[in-house]
Amino acid sequence: MSTSTQQTKLPGHAFLNDDDVLLRYTRLTEEGLYSLAPQEIFWQERYRYLKDRGYLLRPRYAPGWKPSWIGTRRDPTYCEDSIRLIHYQVMDATRLSTCESVAIKSFLRHGQELQIAQYFASIRDERNHCVPIHEILVDPHDSDLGLMVMPYLRPCNNPEFSTVGDVIEFVDQTLEGLTFMHMHRVAHRDVAVPNIMMDAKTLYPTGHHPIRLGYTPDTLYPVTALPRAGRKVRYLFIDFGLSARFPEGASTYVVGDVGRDADVPELSDHVPYDAFKVDIYSLGNVYFTLFFQKYKNVEFLQSIIEPMKRVRPEQRPTAEQTLRDWQRNRATLSDSLFRWRLVPRSEAPIERVVNDTVAVAWEGIYHLKKLVG
Repeated sequence: MSTSTQQTKLPGHAFLNDDDVLLRYTRLTEEGLYSLAPQEIFWQERYRYLKDRGYLLRPRYAPGWKPSWIGTRRDPTYCEDSIRLIHYQVMDATRLSTCESVAIKSFLRHGQELQIAQYFASIRDERNHCVPIHEILVDPHDSDLGLMVMPYLRPCNNPEFSTVGDVIEFVDQTLEGLTFMHMHRVAHRDVAVPNIMMDAKTLYPTGHHPIRLGYTPDTLYPVTALPRAGRKVRYLFIDFGLSARFPEGASTYVVGDVGRDADVPELSDHVPYDAFKVDIYSLGNVYFTLFFQKYKNVEFLQSIIEPMKRVRPEQRPTAEQTLRDWQRNRATLSDSLFRWRLVPRSEAPIERVVNDTVAVAWEGIYHLKKLVG
C-alpha cells in the first residue's frame, strides 16, 4: 500500500501537499512578490563595492541571491531574506570593522546636502544634534551620486513615548539641536517627525531587525524595548537635502513650496519667506502632533507651541529665544512629573483610574527603593 503525500495547511487555503507548497512559494517569487524591486537592484549592484570598503549588506542583496525558501516548505514571510527595503534611498548594512549597524544613503553630490552634512559632522559639540557621518563614498556606477555612511538610527517615535520625562528630554534635545543649527546659519527647511531620529541602542541591547523593527535581527522573535527613562537616547536631525546655509550678514529669505510640513502658512514658490521662521513653525508642529494633540498631561508645552506656531512669521520667536523660554519653564516642573505616564486624550475615565492607580503604585516603589538604598 502506498503512503499518502504529506499535507500542509496554509492560512486561508485548503490542505496542500508538499509539491503544491513548493510550487506556490517558487511561483510567488517568480511573479515578483518577493523578488528584488528595481530600486533594490541598485543596491545589489553595489554589494561587492561596499563590502570591499567594509560594509556588508544583508544576504538578499548579494549578487546571484537565491531565496532561502526555494526548495523547502518554509513560508517566505518568516525568512529574513524576503524582507524588502521600505525607503529605497537608504540601505542598512553592517560595518565589518566594528559589527555595528549603519545606514547608507544614496544622494546627489551637486547639492548642498553633502557640504552641510560634512560641516556639522566636523563639529564636536554636545549641542550638535545633526546626524554624524562616518564616511562619504563615491558611487561606483554614477559620478553624480555619492554614498553617505551614517549610524543606523530608529524613528524617534518608535517605540512610542511613555512618560512625561520622555517628552521633556525630546524637547530638550531637539530645541537645543535647532538652536545649534541656526547659530551656524543653517536652516533645515524640512523639520518633521520622519526627519528626527534616535540612537536607540540602549533600548535594544540585543539589537533588532533594521526593517521589521519589532523583531530580533533574525526576525524570528518579537523584541520589546526597554524604557527610555534612565537610559541615554540621543535624538538627531537627518536629511539636509533641502537645507540652506547662509553667509554671515546675508538674507535668510528663500522661495519654494517644499518640505514635509504642508501646514506652514507662508510657503510659496514666488513670495520670499524667512527659512529660519519656517523651522520654528515646523518644530512647534512636531511637538503639537507628537504630544499635545495626543496626551492630556503635557499642557506645559502650550507655552512654547503657541508662539512657535503663530501664523505671522515675524511674531514667532527665534530658536534661541524659544530654548531660553523652554528652559525657564522646564525649571518649574516637579521631579515627580518626569516619571508620570503619558495620559492619552482618548483614554476612557475608568481606564485612566486603573492606569493611574498602577502608576501611583510604581511611584511608591520608586521612592521606597531610594530610601532603602
